[in-house]
Amino acid sequence: MKIAALKMTVAAGIMALLSACSTQTNIESDLNISGAPDWVNVGTQTVDDDSGRLLHGVGMSNGIADQSLQKSVADNRARAEIARILAISVDAMQADYTAAANGEISANVEREIKAKTKLALNGVKIIGRWKNTDNGDIYAFAELDLSDLDAAIKRATALTPQQ
Repeated sequence: MKIAALKMTVAAGIMALLSACSTQTNIESDLNISGAPDWVNVGTQTVDDDSGRLLHGVGMSNGIADQSLQKSVADNRARAEIARILAISVDAMQADYTAAANGEISANVEREIKAKTKLALNGVKIIGRWKNTDNGDIYAFAELDLSDLDAAIKRATALTPQQ
């Protein structure tokens, strides 16, 4: 019964932390790449707008002769930016939980946190790409809708056997 309560706490904590980072963020860019879409110059950010709460990740790749491979590298770097935001949230939640548990954290809870993070990354979509014709750099734009993430976490928690 104690493990089931911990799992619910982990799921609720992840959702709360991700909700906390979903306010509109205005980022001043120093890239100033002429002719680039706004998302290239703005970069990775959290967004709360009419379409929902979103995490945006931007990745870039350069110097690869195979354009297909270069696109794939840019896509993976954009996904990694979203993973970085999630990892910071999960680490903060784990630190809070560990402090509340007087320094003792269950291996089950740690596994649960890592599983939820991996689940979140399955929902990341590549929305678009842009190629800088001046130097051949390719930029990829990835997005994770936090409402989709919330639903996936709830489904996964419901499917997890209660102990």
